[in-house]
Parts: sequence; C-alpha cells; structure tokens
Amino acid sequence: MQILDPQEMNEADRLAAAGGVTTLQLMRNAGAAVARVAFERFPDHSRIDVLCGPGNNGGDGFVAARLLRQSGCDVRVWQNAPARPGSDADQVAREWDGDVGTLAEFQPDVRALVIDALYGAGLSRALAGDDLAAIQRIRQNGCRVLAVDLPSGVSGATGAVLGYALKADCTVTFFRKKPGHLLYPGRELCGALVLADIGISDAVLHLIKPGLWENGPALWQPHLPKPNATAHKYRRGHVAVLSGGATSSGAARLAAEAAARAGAGAVTVLSPPAALLPNAAHLTATMLRRVEDAAAARTFIGERKVASVVCGPGFGTGDWHGSMVASLLRVNETALVLDADAITLLARDPGLLQDRPTEAAPSIVLTPHEGEFGRLFPDLAADTALSKVDRARLAARRAQAVVILKGPDTVVAASDGRAAINSNGTVWLATAGSGDVLAGIVAALIAGGMPPFGAACAAVWVHAEAGREEGFGLTAEDLPQAARRVLARLISR
Repeated sequence: MQILDPQEMNEADRLAAAGGVTTLQLMRNAGAAVARVAFERFPDHSRIDVLCGPGNNGGDGFVAARLLRQSGCDVRVWQNAPARPGSDADQVAREWDGDVGTLAEFQPDVRALVIDALYGAGLSRALAGDDLAAIQRIRQNGCRVLAVDLPSGVSGATGAVLGYALKADCTVTFFRKKPGHLLYPGRELCGALVLADIGISDAVLHLIKPGLWENGPALWQPHLPKPNATAHKYRRGHVAVLSGGATSSGAARLAAEAAARAGAGAVTVLSPPAALLPNAAHLTATMLRRVEDAAAARTFIGERKVASVVCGPGFGTGDWHGSMVASLLRVNETALVLDADAITLLARDPGLLQDRPTEAAPSIVLTPHEGEFGRLFPDLAADTALSKVDRARLAARRAQAVVILKGPDTVVAASDGRAAINSNGTVWLATAGSGDVLAGIVAALIAGGMPPFGAACAAVWVHAEAGREEGFGLTAEDLPQAARRVLARLISR
C-alpha cells in the first residue's frame, strides 16, 4: 500500500544496492519487466519502437529493446542524447547491437508499439525540442504506447503534466507506485498500471518510513468497529447531526441515515424549531431533538454521550450557524465532522479554527471539495508547485485536523503528515448529497471507536466502493444502504 515519491524511490534503489543488489542489476530487472509486459499486453505488435532518454529510464529501454529483439521482434531504438559515460545506462546502451536513430528522425508508425523510456518519475521540467516534437507526433499518430515508470511529461511527484505529456495504454513501474500514478491528470494518462518486482527488498521501507499510502482495506480494515455481544446502542456510538432550516433539512437526514447504516448505535438529528415538522415527518429510527441555540446543543452532546457530531450539510451560514460552529469547536471529547456550510463559516472566520483552546480541542475532520478548500486555505490552493497530497498535508497541519480533500483522487491527510490517496473513485458519486453521506459514514466510524484518520480513510473507500457498485442512476439516497453492504462484507471477513 505504500507510495514512494521520486526521492524515496531513489533512496530505495540506493539501499538495495547497499544490500547487495547493484543498480545495474536493478536496471536489467526493470528492462526485463518492460519486455515481459510488452509480450503479455501487446502480443500482436512484433514491430516495436523504443524511445530512450539519457538517464536510467533510457537504460531500462535499452535492456527491453535487446531482450525483445532476441525474442524475434523487429525493434528500433531512438535516442535524444547519449547516456553519461560510465553510467549503468551507458553500459546497457553499449550492449545494444542495433542502430540508434535520433528523435528528430523518428516517425511513428501506427502499426508499431512505442515503448516510452524517455523520462521517468523524476522529471521536473517541461519537455522541449525533439523530445516534445516526438511525443506530439506519437499522440497525433495514435500509436499504442507502453510507458516505462510514467508517461514522459508527467511528474511522478504530483501527477501534473509538465507542459505536454504522452498518453499511455499501459505503464509499468517498479517496486512501489508513485504519487503521479494515482493523482490526476497523471492517473488518467498512465492507462493500465503494472507494478513489477525488480529485486528490491520490502525491508528498505523500514528505513525510508514512507508516510503515504494507496487507500484500501489493508490500511484500516482491522480497526473497523465490530460490536460484541454485550454492546448496547450507546457503546456502539452516538452520532448527532445538526439540521438546517425547514427547506434544507434533507441533507442532515442523509448524513444521519448514513451514520446509522454505517454502524452507529444511536443517531440524533439536532433540529432548529423551524425544521422540526419536516424532520419528524421523515425520521423513524433516527431520533430528533429540538435545539434553539448553541448552549442547548452542547448540553445535549454532553448529557447524551455523543461521540461525534456532523455539522454542515444543508446547515446554513448565518450568525446563528456561526455561533453554533464556534461553540462546537470548544466541546471536549466529541469529534467533529465539518462539511459544506460549516467549512464556509470557517473560511469566513479562520480564527474559529486557529484560536480554539488546545486543552478543549476536539478531534476534527474537514471534508472540503476543491472549491471549499480554496476558500478555506487560499494560499495553499494557489500554490501550483504543491501536489494535492502536499496541499492536504499542509492544511491538516495548519488546522490540526484530518482533511479529506475530495475529488476523483480524494486525498486524506492527518496533522502528523500521514496521507492516503484514494484510487477507487467513480464518476457516479458526482451527484447531489453524496458528500453528506460521506460525512455521516465518517462520524459513525469515529463514534464506533476508530481513530479519525483511519475512519476518514475507511469512509472514503467504502463510500466510493458503494458508488461503484450502484453505478448508473445512483442518487445519494441509494448510498447509505450500498455503504452498509460494503461494510458488512468487510466486517465479516
């Protein structure tokens, strides 16, 4: 599940070499993996053009080219610049016994497979000159492309396109995935992703200590709440959801139902007087409580042992709502999941987060989409040098909260630097009310005893998996039951 940035991957190579696997052997293993994937994924392409850069990525390409030619393929190699004399890439290039053309001469043939071994995950500048022209010709021609490590032009650290990038049908990478494989737009440009073992021991990870993971059950499944035979409803966790006014109370009910379906033993909607009738008309298993002000909400939370509170879905952004959020930020031992309108209120008054007393600070999970993130953390959003992971991490540290930065590549970050990239997102979740359901699932898992970071990661993955399973025509009302089915399978394993 670990993800390594380009610097960490370089360190993994170095540690492997110190442990007895030379960098030359790693290059030979990587090139062999590329050749194997070319055979397995593109069996109908006996003609292959290999584009090699001057660095290690190009060295992988030369190894693959030699092995593919030995296997009977018609292979041609094209290079933009020679490798540094005496380097591993220079040695394997000398082992190639065929001609090497220049990229300026290269003309792609739609019948041939292109192996892109120009630049890997460490690229930090925009492509130019013959590199750029060759990639543009490939994209215009429509050739099938196998990328080595990452499609050239994509940043391995951020997933950003550095000016212009190749679009691959398949990408083979080594040892561990990189951020650019999972963050958009890089994720879309990689095509099918193959992770190859090239002989680096997993033991090096204990020295590197990566703090970034691909989100999935292996990361948090052992910590999912599993009630025992003696548990009662409040031991399973009590979630409170603050409702908006009479015409916007549906969002709170969605969050409440999601919390109940995600395992909370008790869920109460805290409703302003004007919304009592519509809430009462729709709620059954969920309890309802009238709250006229922040003091009443705090009293209920304390007396009824509420473990987590959802605030924001359809809530409102007036003075009354601002006072409620400010009050909640000073409640002891109750986690807060702040979404939608609550984030708008925090953006309007950043001091609410920054000035909260540390001795009474609750655990907080913020769930912004990109627009909300930009309003809450405008300086971070405007910094184009930061990856989505960087932005989420810095925001989490500043807010001393868990941040769920939503999108097709949702990132979950904790204030201590841990982060996870979600990879099972689906377009079907782009529907009104979807985020309200996510907030409810997060709150239920925290109320059941999961730490906020693990609960946020689990909720994001379960929410996405539910959306994938429901598919076309999904509405937010479908999600709580779908999420319940996903969680039931995970808990029963």
